[in-house]
Amino acid sequence: MPTTYRSLFRTPEFTPLFLGSAAQNAGGTVGGLALGTLVYRTTGSPLLSALSMFGPSLAQVLGATFLLSGADRLPPRTTLAVISATFAVGTAGMALPGLPPGVLLAAVLLLGLVASLGGGVRWGLLNEILAKDGYLPGRSLFNMMSGLVQVTGYAAGGALLAAVSPRACLLLAAALYLASAVVVRLGLTDRPPRAAGRPSVAETRRTNALLWSSRPRRLTYLGLWLPNGLVVGCESLYVSYAPDAAGTLFACAALGMLAGDVTVGRLLPPAVRTRMATPLLLLLATPYLLFFLHPPLALATVCATVASVGFGASLVQQERLMSLTPEELSGHALGLHSAGMLTLQGVGAALAGSVAQLTSPASAMTLMALASLAVTLTLATAGRQERKVPATVPVGR
Repeated sequence: MPTTYRSLFRTPEFTPLFLGSAAQNAGGTVGGLALGTLVYRTTGSPLLSALSMFGPSLAQVLGATFLLSGADRLPPRTTLAVISATFAVGTAGMALPGLPPGVLLAAVLLLGLVASLGGGVRWGLLNEILAKDGYLPGRSLFNMMSGLVQVTGYAAGGALLAAVSPRACLLLAAALYLASAVVVRLGLTDRPPRAAGRPSVAETRRTNALLWSSRPRRLTYLGLWLPNGLVVGCESLYVSYAPDAAGTLFACAALGMLAGDVTVGRLLPPAVRTRMATPLLLLLATPYLLFFLHPPLALATVCATVASVGFGASLVQQERLMSLTPEELSGHALGLHSAGMLTLQGVGAALAGSVAQLTSPASAMTLMALASLAVTLTLATAGRQERKVPATVPVGR
């Protein structure tokens, strides 16, 4: 019998993990928009605004290199609660008046380093809580929640920024992070780590090398990271493209992401779903080509909504990643996916902001979309060549 969304909430520990993640996501949505707006109002720089919103993702590469073995070797309840509490304190600190942009950027990079463990711990725990056939619908439901929270958060954040200061919104984000820490601490059981041994830099590197040694996994990771990161570079320019309506663009993009997750997670049969990664990634980038024409806000919101349906490709790719990964490495593998994805999102934001600084936000969006399309087609070609390799020839599985 297929797993339903309703049955997931009857699974012990799913609900507190879900609610804690929702509060964490809400804090990131409101806080990110507030910080990006604060920096743009202060500096007028598209680059600094993009980095303030997506800069924490750049620190994920350090976490993936040095800390990721902790995803399977630290107690999940304590780790998730500490991460949320750290974000609460750090975000409240960024609300202090008079902090220069450099200090704010340094703070968000440090928080990004702390967050690098979160993806591996959370998704590894989800994989442990749910039955094997429950991970895809469970992750789909988390993605839907993320879309709804972002739609609400960006719309509410945009309205709040029109009424109160960005610093007041940062304090609201800090309160949401604190709520996440409380829900996780009180709602989850004190499970032992999934793997024995202490977290270490050497173990992180060894497992990363093992995961990366498989060519099918490499192609899957690159497909999860690169097209996504380049398109998030487009999104990072919403504030500089439409300073007074960035919240609307972000909310519409989140709505499209929600539609994509529902379609992939619940509506597409498995036989169709496995073939949809490349078409969805092409959809993810193509609407941003229209930004070269500097579309008005109404058309820009349609483009953002339609494009974000393509984020549903990540569910297909994650399902493939899990099929290629030993169960005892699931947390580390999902953590590497999360850290790599967020790192490339930060790189995409920095690259898009740099191009926008030299040209314009609209031109930068177009160039990032072209790059995403080129990468997607290249990876699709490499995947087809891999499937043509005879079964007797090893492919690094």
